Amino acid sequence: MKEVKFTELEGFRLGHAQNEQALTGCSVIICEEGATGGVDVRGGSPGTRETDLLDPQNLVEKVHAVMLAGGSAYGLNAAGGIMEYLEEQEIGFDVQVAKVPIVAGAILFDLLPGDPSVRPDHKMGYSASQNAFHHPVNKNGNIGAGTGATVGKALGPEFAMKGGLGTYAVQAGDLQLGAVVAVNCFGDVIDPESGKLISGAYDKQKQFFLSSEESLLNQLNDKEKTNRFKGNTTIGTVVTNAKLTKAQVNKLSSMTHDSLARTMRPSHSLVDGDTIFTMSTNKVEAELNSLGMLASKVMEKAIIRGIKAAEGVDGVSSYQDLNDYI
Repeated sequence: MKEVKFTELEGFRLGHAQNEQALTGCSVIICEEGATGGVDVRGGSPGTRETDLLDPQNLVEKVHAVMLAGGSAYGLNAAGGIMEYLEEQEIGFDVQVAKVPIVAGAILFDLLPGDPSVRPDHKMGYSASQNAFHHPVNKNGNIGAGTGATVGKALGPEFAMKGGLGTYAVQAGDLQLGAVVAVNCFGDVIDPESGKLISGAYDKQKQFFLSSEESLLNQLNDKEKTNRFKGNTTIGTVVTNAKLTKAQVNKLSSMTHDSLARTMRPSHSLVDGDTIFTMSTNKVEAELNSLGMLASKVMEKAIIRGIKAAEGVDGVSSYQDLNDYI
């Protein structure tokens, strides 16, 4: 098995657009031929589009793009721009009188920091799609949906650190599998390989991490704080060329959520909208249990890469800023 660039995966295109001043952006994964699509939503505060369509009992088998965007619920507007661009390329589900691009997606809350009046919109979605075809980049950190992402918000935004977008991909023989994720979680981020906390609630004055888990335990009987925390959600997509049914890609999304549980403490909270999509081009035979384990490992790597590549902005510290203390 070898690592490859996400942008080298056959049948998929990855594009980003962002506003670096307002600290928001969107990312899109496009499959021109259409990919068998699945999803698993685990967080208690999701913002999603076309997830019901991915249920195995429903008609449409393939999706043409998955969007990951900031902007909270406003960011769902970016999908319209993606649809417009794909329609211009004659990519979509043929309904005889038109080809309708099937664009699933999810959003995260990044209205703080940055300018909350600026969100991913139709124009940004269109630009991200253009970039997927004409200006693909393999950058991680402050790009696309990771531009305004933050982590460790259990104690409030003043203790948050910078999250980011991460990618990771591998090839084993003819099998390819990759993951792209925007890390914007409520809890702290742990590197599973070292067991160390690498980003999360952080006291900049005293220069040490505050444990989100311990803080939540101290609030166990305080109902006033139950819904106080807003502004979270980790969203991502697994892409592969494995031969999978619609039911199996949904199961693969479910299995991949193990990566969030291993890297984020806590994960899948009431105030996160944690969502993982899967897209498959159905080219290579693969055993689902092994594939699920691999998908979780690859997503895990993408999450850690997104954190380590992020740069501090607008007074929000990053892993790179604190590297000497970790």
